[in-house]
Amino acid sequence: MNPFLAELLGTMFLIILGNGVVANVVLAKTKGNNSGWIVITFGWAIAVFVGVFIASHGSGAHLNPAVTLALAAFNGFAWAEVPVYIAGQFAGAMLGSTVVYFMHKNHYDETEDAGLIEATFCTSPAIKNTFFNFISEAIGAFVLIMGVLFMSKPTNSLGTLDALPVALLVLGIGLSLGGTTGYAINPARDLGPRIMHAILPIKNKGKNNWSYSWIPVVAPIVGGLLAALVFKTLG
Repeated sequence: MNPFLAELLGTMFLIILGNGVVANVVLAKTKGNNSGWIVITFGWAIAVFVGVFIASHGSGAHLNPAVTLALAAFNGFAWAEVPVYIAGQFAGAMLGSTVVYFMHKNHYDETEDAGLIEATFCTSPAIKNTFFNFISEAIGAFVLIMGVLFMSKPTNSLGTLDALPVALLVLGIGLSLGGTTGYAINPARDLGPRIMHAILPIKNKGKNNWSYSWIPVVAPIVGGLLAALVFKTLG
């Protein structure tokens, strides 16, 4: 499998299962309605496990522009491959969110709260504060990428089972750090579905909160670059 296709498929499954669990919890009249934050965080962890497992042999399973850029800047990943990986990630995120919409079309039609509809596509802060929202997303990405870098060291690697520790890491981030901004920690995961939220003919949807949208794009990149720099410094 070529890297573009691997990143596309891995990210698509990431979003189908990740945004899918959010849709199951927050949309009206689903079987999982109001089942809560624990269900969402476990669902996202499983989404990461599946996405990484699918893409691992084809591309190394970045599934996240912040990971790709951090590896290119400080860990020897070829800059020529960066556009291919990021294009696959955004395409996969947009396709995945479209699948979630059509899967739950009846429930979107029954949901009147525009904020809940938006939550099934992209993130928003619990308390809007530009500085602290940025710091929250940057810290989440720092923890993610620092953890991934340590897990991927040859002395620590579990081979194809590396998908499991990454999934557990994301579960921990969601449980411990996710309550402030919804832990996007991935520009493609947030911006790709946000674009589809704007495009798709969703009943009762609101605005896209574009004034916030740059934070889950820029902050994870900053946090990821810092994590890779620290990791390289530690040797």
